[in-house]
Amino acid sequence: MQNARQLYSMIALIAALLMLLASCEQYDQFKIAPASPLALSTAKNNTVLTQKDAANNGVDFTWTTGTNHGTGASISYLLQVDKKGNNFANAVNFEMGKGVYAKSLKVEELNNYLLNTWKVAPNTVTQLDARVVATIYANPEIKETSPEFSFSVTPYMPVSKTLYLIGNASPNGWDANKALALNASASDPTVFVYQGVLNSGDLKLITTLGQLLPSYQKGADDSHIVYRTLDSQPDNKFTISETAVYKVTVSLLDLAITIKKMDLPAYSTIYMVGSAAPNGWDISNATPLVQNADNPYQFSYSGVMQAGEFKFPVNRNSDWGQDMFMKTDDSHMYLHKGGASDDNKWSIAKKGYYTITLNLLDNTISINRLKLYMVGSATPIGWSIDKAVEMTENATDGCIFNYTGPMVAGEFKFPVNRDGSWGQNMYMRTDDTHMYLHIGGASDDNKWTISSDGNYVINANVETLSLSIQKQ
Repeated sequence: MQNARQLYSMIALIAALLMLLASCEQYDQFKIAPASPLALSTAKNNTVLTQKDAANNGVDFTWTTGTNHGTGASISYLLQVDKKGNNFANAVNFEMGKGVYAKSLKVEELNNYLLNTWKVAPNTVTQLDARVVATIYANPEIKETSPEFSFSVTPYMPVSKTLYLIGNASPNGWDANKALALNASASDPTVFVYQGVLNSGDLKLITTLGQLLPSYQKGADDSHIVYRTLDSQPDNKFTISETAVYKVTVSLLDLAITIKKMDLPAYSTIYMVGSAAPNGWDISNATPLVQNADNPYQFSYSGVMQAGEFKFPVNRNSDWGQDMFMKTDDSHMYLHKGGASDDNKWSIAKKGYYTITLNLLDNTISINRLKLYMVGSATPIGWSIDKAVEMTENATDGCIFNYTGPMVAGEFKFPVNRDGSWGQNMYMRTDDTHMYLHIGGASDDNKWTISSDGNYVINANVETLSLSIQKQ
């Protein structure tokens, strides 16, 4: 019995020891490590900055938490950076607050500090010192400073953040106050791009609106630029041989340029103005032509024209100093240069509904007055569209058409030609006295109906879209 009690006691003691050991291990597992001393570091000790990386991180600082010496007080941090040897007398300070243990400076930001705050020459390897000051909000307040951390940085001389085209090849001419801005590339702020019309002539680049210097001129060839800061330096320009759409790409760091002609028309909008045009000589309200979606070199107008003159400006600027397409002959045109004295216009002899088409590829123009035909089971020729009845055009108003003659019970509508195709534009029925222009290929097919045989007078007006049908 006594031996059993001794054995039981021994087992209990061993169990207690095992529990104590497990408890100690568990304590060690969750025990918080003692805080380390305050210290600062960066990922790289030697950094060469480039403007192409302006938006990227130039330096990444990290630091340890430091210690509050067991007070339980919170800690805030101040990061200081200065040129080596200044003893932080001209430091850039970053109040980081509480619970923050990292800070990154962008390439452009760090470069600006080097050039403007610490007056470092570009392309010069420069030693910087950094440290972190911790404020421990105990009572009394305690301040601790990390050991200084040294690293080197090489700054760059930044190129311009803006660039402009100037010259008689540029749409805005030689006026530096109106120079045409290029767009900085989203991926590289040292690369600038312009895509649009350039005229035949010369051009160069300036960096500041309204100032002719500094500028970038033509370098050793058409692929390179040189930086010009003095009037005494060569003023070589790029030459554009023909008016067209170009893509200009400029790399200021590489001192490189490409000027590439694009397979696009020189203008994306063309207008019509003149006494024959719908809005007369009001150039600020000039009538726009429609660009062909399948052929961007082709522009057209379909509508009423009055007897009179017309020409085609490329914008609605009210100063009349813009480029315009003017008459070479009845079927050809040329590009009049804004400000030149020539003023050759086309003439319309008779009011009517016209389709005018310009082709910028070969500088041709076609001017066609609408003809109107009648087809249908009610007409003398039935549904033979290639033999459609031609309506008689009014002697003074080419928008009014007449038919006088026999009709039979049946249907009719008005095609605009006899080309044998049913996929053409036609005038169709809105109601008994009105019509609309059906666009060729559309599914609508609304016709008028003649209820009884007889002689009829039919008048159609394509300007007012009105119709009258009178049985005699």
